Amino acid sequence: MKKLLAMLLSCSLILALAAGCSGTGSGGSAATPAPSDNGGDRPDPGSKIVRIGVFEPATGDSGAGGKQEMLGMQYANKVTPTVEIGGEVYNVELVYADNGSDPAKAPTAASDLVSKDVSLVLGSYGSGVSMAGGPVFNEAGLSAIGVTCTNPGVTAGNDYYFRICFLDPFQGTVLANFATEKFSAQKAYLLGELGNEYDQGLISYFEQAFSGTVVKDSFPTNTSDFTTFLNKAVSEKADVIFCPVSIAYSTQIVKQAASLGIDIPILGSDTLDSNMVLEAASGSNVQLYVSTFYQEGGSPDFDNGIKEWINSDSTAKTNNGGNDTIAAVTAMGFDSYYVALEAIKSAGSTDPAAVKAALSGVTYTGVSGAIAFDDTGDAIRDTAYIKTADTANNVWTLETVQTVG
Repeated sequence: MKKLLAMLLSCSLILALAAGCSGTGSGGSAATPAPSDNGGDRPDPGSKIVRIGVFEPATGDSGAGGKQEMLGMQYANKVTPTVEIGGEVYNVELVYADNGSDPAKAPTAASDLVSKDVSLVLGSYGSGVSMAGGPVFNEAGLSAIGVTCTNPGVTAGNDYYFRICFLDPFQGTVLANFATEKFSAQKAYLLGELGNEYDQGLISYFEQAFSGTVVKDSFPTNTSDFTTFLNKAVSEKADVIFCPVSIAYSTQIVKQAASLGIDIPILGSDTLDSNMVLEAASGSNVQLYVSTFYQEGGSPDFDNGIKEWINSDSTAKTNNGGNDTIAAVTAMGFDSYYVALEAIKSAGSTDPAAVKAALSGVTYTGVSGAIAFDDTGDAIRDTAYIKTADTANNVWTLETVQTVG
């Protein structure tokens, strides 16, 4: 097991937000209840507490995505701030640790959550930090529910890491098939960050599934000028560009593609399903398509409720990129909270060992679909949403729902 070598760097934040109705049970419906205003489910300051750790980036290259993922958890905690455990009502407290979007910092953040008496952990946005923090959770006997960390390495060899999202072999195949079906693509230009396990893993899975030829490039960390790479895609006569990169890089790539007048369709993975990436494409002729976990409109109750909350809370709106567009990672964060509650209720205890034992058997119907785990702890998922950027109206629109046959 890895030893912890960094200083403690994290923060905890207690959300004791008023309101809420009870969450849905295993296999139940995920319609979002309206927050109560009669105090019926309002947390009692003197009642018992169960703590759920939140292992997410609030800073670094993935900070924007981490904040949007946390929004779903925060909204779920607002709607359902209590849980019944063994016949007693407990307040649910979210305890945060910022992993900084950095695998080198992730073990410290994970260790901090271990020390905070949490019953289980949610996160992280970003596969690299999830893989770096995973051994800490494993050694401590603390289960973690990955929300949108799609690399197979997150759960491989770690009995304590679960996840509710699809995996990259599936996502890479979906996007390769889409490139062929939508654009009749015979050549693809593949671009990712050098040494980034998420980027390079998805590029590999795309290449394996793609029926045509590929041209691959990797850029060094902290690259800001992608002109050479984009011009190479043009000179190679690529039919599509596939760049499964972070929000920080993808916004630059999209803006520079627009300024260069590049009309080659750009395909992105779930990391590009971001308001910031959408804004980067706004008003341009860039053709942008992304694979993701949820499309706005899938659950009107959830959509309406979280939009109302975002628009009434200035911090939430800022963390959502300044508007109320619902990111798929927010819907997944919302679902992860209720999966955690199901595990705690099923365990009948706040003890991490009991919660871990119960988690593998949890089933839950969330806003993103049915959730259950296989023997590895991975979600049983067979569907991805392909969205395209409507650059004239600055919104995502559903292109197709894709499965792998």
